[in-house]
Amino acid sequence: MVEAIPAHVSKRPSLHLDHLTVIAPSLAEGVAHVRACLDLDVPFGQRHAYLGTHNHLLQLGGSVYLEIVALDPEGRAPRRPRWFGLDDQASVRRAWDKGRRLRGWVARTDGIDAVLAGRENIFGRKVALPFDDPTFDFAIPDDGSLPGDGAYPSLIDRRGKARSMATMADLGARLQAITLECPDPAAILRLYDAFAIDTRPLVQPGPALCYRASIETPAGVKELT
Repeated sequence: MVEAIPAHVSKRPSLHLDHLTVIAPSLAEGVAHVRACLDLDVPFGQRHAYLGTHNHLLQLGGSVYLEIVALDPEGRAPRRPRWFGLDDQASVRRAWDKGRRLRGWVARTDGIDAVLAGRENIFGRKVALPFDDPTFDFAIPDDGSLPGDGAYPSLIDRRGKARSMATMADLGARLQAITLECPDPAAILRLYDAFAIDTRPLVQPGPALCYRASIETPAGVKELT
């Protein structure tokens, strides 16, 4: 389930659940998987010309949304490794074929420098995007990989501006719960506890890293994996 953290928690850096990420070998496969799980057709979102990726987007209630993201085969190679590990297509395919499709979550912060202080080895370095006219900052490891293979959130700082939901499809899906299974829950929880997080996955022991999201849809509550 989604674990709510009391608002009065200390002066630890604040993080907020921003969105969930399905990382796919192709957008067609990602959309088909979400359709099979949720019985919803998620429409196209946008191209990230600056990183050579593209996505489909779906509102999940409030300011939280789902992103289906993949390498854009028609896009230009970026000046640095892509985010979400998408340069390593063999690894993306292996995870996909193992059923690891909901691969992680992105946390929003209004103070990315404070969050990254002493933790760049975990989250990566701050990258201002788009490169030519930056409007937000995203933490990306130097090799483009997911933080902790997805166990830890990716970080975004929109520089004080809220993410517009107006152009994002609202098909009646509402996030109910997120669960993360992993071999070492204690290590993940230690990092989570370093922050004041408004919502975060419920972390449970399991043989391998695996996310599940319970999502209410017009056809009932369904599970996205």
